[in-house]
Amino acid sequence: MEVFPLLLVLSVWWSRTWHSANADSIIHIGAIFDESAKKDDEVFRTAVGDLNQNEEILQTEKITFSVTFVDGNNPFQAVQEACELMNQGILALVSSIGCTSAGSLQSLADAMHIPHLFIQRSTAGTPRSGCGLTRSNRNDDYTLSVRPPVYLNDVILRVVTEYAWQKFIIFYDSEYDIRGIQEFLDKVSQQGMDVALQKVENNINKMITTLFDTMRIEELNRYRDTLRRAILVMNPATAKSFITEVVETNLVAFDCHWIIINEEINDLDVQELVRRSIGRLTIIRQTFPVPQNISQRCFRGNHRISSTLCDPKDPFAQNMEISNLYIYDTVLLLANAFHKKLEDRKWHSMASLSCIRKNSKPWQGGRSMLETIKKGGVSGLTGELEFGENGGNPNVHFEILGTNYGEELGRGVRKLGCWNPVTGLNGSLTDKKLENNMRGVVLRVVTVLEEPFVMVSENVLGKPKKYQGFSIDVLDALSNYLGFNYEIYVAPDHKYGSPQEDGTWNGLVGELVFKRADIGISALTITPDRENVVDFTTRYMDYSVGVLLRRAEKTVDMFACLAPFDLSLWACIAGTVLLVGLLVYLLNWLNPPRLQMGSMTSTTLYNSMWFVYGSFVQQGGEVPYTTLATRMMMGAWWLFALIVISSYTANLAAFLTITRIESSIQSLQDLSKQTDIPYGTVLDSAVYEHVRMKGMNPFERDSMYSQMWRMINRSNGSENNVLESQAGIQKVKYGNYAFVWDAAVLEYVAINDPDCSFYTVGNTVADRGYGIALQHGSPYRDVFSQRILELQQNGDMDILKHKWWPKNGQCDLYSSVDTKQKGGALDIKSFAGVFCILAAGIVLSCFIAMLETWWNKRKGSRVPSKEASSLQNETMTSERRNTWPLRPCLKFGPSTWRSQASSHGLHQSSQLGGPLDDP
Repeated sequence: MEVFPLLLVLSVWWSRTWHSANADSIIHIGAIFDESAKKDDEVFRTAVGDLNQNEEILQTEKITFSVTFVDGNNPFQAVQEACELMNQGILALVSSIGCTSAGSLQSLADAMHIPHLFIQRSTAGTPRSGCGLTRSNRNDDYTLSVRPPVYLNDVILRVVTEYAWQKFIIFYDSEYDIRGIQEFLDKVSQQGMDVALQKVENNINKMITTLFDTMRIEELNRYRDTLRRAILVMNPATAKSFITEVVETNLVAFDCHWIIINEEINDLDVQELVRRSIGRLTIIRQTFPVPQNISQRCFRGNHRISSTLCDPKDPFAQNMEISNLYIYDTVLLLANAFHKKLEDRKWHSMASLSCIRKNSKPWQGGRSMLETIKKGGVSGLTGELEFGENGGNPNVHFEILGTNYGEELGRGVRKLGCWNPVTGLNGSLTDKKLENNMRGVVLRVVTVLEEPFVMVSENVLGKPKKYQGFSIDVLDALSNYLGFNYEIYVAPDHKYGSPQEDGTWNGLVGELVFKRADIGISALTITPDRENVVDFTTRYMDYSVGVLLRRAEKTVDMFACLAPFDLSLWACIAGTVLLVGLLVYLLNWLNPPRLQMGSMTSTTLYNSMWFVYGSFVQQGGEVPYTTLATRMMMGAWWLFALIVISSYTANLAAFLTITRIESSIQSLQDLSKQTDIPYGTVLDSAVYEHVRMKGMNPFERDSMYSQMWRMINRSNGSENNVLESQAGIQKVKYGNYAFVWDAAVLEYVAINDPDCSFYTVGNTVADRGYGIALQHGSPYRDVFSQRILELQQNGDMDILKHKWWPKNGQCDLYSSVDTKQKGGALDIKSFAGVFCILAAGIVLSCFIAMLETWWNKRKGSRVPSKEASSLQNETMTSERRNTWPLRPCLKFGPSTWRSQASSHGLHQSSQLGGPLDDP
């Protein structure tokens, strides 16, 4: 009769218990998990596996374990399974169960002197309530609470007080023990707050439908007013469904403000809750420190954690519960305690205890093992795990996230502050909107010099520096409207700020983080990393990445006058002149024209060519050709010449006033595809990080950023990058280099360069914006953002922009040639070819004149010319006239004179006065 129950118990135990393989190890621990905590078992086994592979902690020893699952609401079963584990000889007991069975296991561990590391587990992600474990005698208390105490009452009270709420409602799910917030309810009642409680049933849709069916319109409106301020104490899944139902049924408006508090809210839950809600949402959750260095996330001292648990991108890590994290750190803590015992050579053999016998003695090494565990500490997935004198873990941090008011879905969430039991709340959660009157407030402003956002306008020795720029104009507009004054100084390291290896920030952002300044303003872009540590106003100007390049030098074309026609057309025109001249000559040769009396033009081939050329260049001239065929030919030729000359004139004007030199780089894509011009940016700047993140992202579809990152990251960024933006601008001006930087800064530099030697290209899509940075939780953020929106709406912001980026500047931003935006006046370079042609004609004509002179002299030396003969004859005739007697001359008649003159060699010539007439 007694054997059968014993066998039944053993069979049940064996079916619900798993053992590790190594039975010769001296280190054996037991674990009891709730039936629903399957993931606790997976993490537990992963932790043991990681530690067994680490020879630096346990050296040659290995951890063996036994795991069993129980019903969390059955204390008798939990005690029975714990007795079986103690009978196997365990050094410590790890449990992840609810409060119902925790008290029974505490009593058993105290009686058997077995260190018990208790990890409180809530049902289905519902917020925890305090277990209330009794600790009458500290010397006999062998239970250590791994999870910190429940501080939800303190956190909620601090947040509600900060928001100055006086009336609100608390919703809680069916799994939550409302006694967990009894302390909070008592305190708010003492302060006179009006608080209502309502339980959310599992069937939320039915619950909302019942409200509409049972409430009248007046009651429903009062209920809607109550929902304007609400606290949700429930698991994330229930909170999502509840928010969706109340939003879809219009029970809440965009001016509502809800607080969701739960330790078990991960990043995916936060995104989903914000996406489904409207109005303002505040989320309170437990958070754990994460190493800033990505490569160190999986290392804790000399121990390496499995990547499935420490990689934030791993799906298993994203869905882990807080109890899973504490289980891993618990195993790591036990391993370090065992290592300490092995080093001190104070090892006690495992206890093989029996809970059935009345006179069974507890484990003699239990007290020593407990003290070693309590004095030890470890840095794990939950941060620092250590125990105080009361056997509890005091290290806990809460993160407070929130959104702004708004009726649109999918708003962004930001960190509002944090809370811990030592320092309390760090951050401002003021729910009241600031008034426009800030008179008497003096703000300390930190800045970084960056044209044209912030520049020094006056620097007199012994007096504070005065600043000017676009950002200063925006700050002055806010100051004039709100009434505050400010003191401005430049960041000591002249940097905007980036995270350091130790987790701190430098530059402008670091001044705000360390609360040495109230406001940070310059060409400061809003990035996710910066928003994690400081607050930003709404953007007051869009931001995009641009490229600064040097303009190509304009080449001088000496024969720009020939540019309207290409070489083949000029050849055709020249051939046409010759052909038409030849045809005119042939037509006149076949049908000679009748020349008028006194005409000196002959129909030679030379004259025909000259006449055709003269009519082509519109110089006119005598028209000696009177035949019909010739006139038809010349009419067609003149029409042809008119069209050609008109087309040439029109195209010449266009070529001389419009520059058609195009650069090969007109966008970021063009820049990334070429390698002739090296390019870079400021090292460790926001632009540098932007290109790096997109260039190293394997899911980025556009290969432009990966190509740019290869160029920028040459020699680890030291080859093509600069330390300051001014160095990059100078490098572009005096070298073969392209500078990638803020488009607004580069446009200002290009517009105001005295030589107009720059032009810019870049993206037209603004992927982020410039904002004013404030301390985390600053009360001035909302009022500053509201005023910036007003400046944008009434056009004042555009006026400030046009002051520093005028539309009609002296230089063209986007032209890649060295030209200034002036009128259409032509310079000497445009007509250099015309003067060259004229000079060539003059030189050629002079050369021909010299050649003709030389030729005539040579010919005249051989044969007397007609002019010389005529002159000689004229001289002889004059002499004879003087010597002949008058009488014979009077005696002869005209015929006798002609015969005499002929006999003396005299001829009639127009050069000698025409024909000889009788006296």
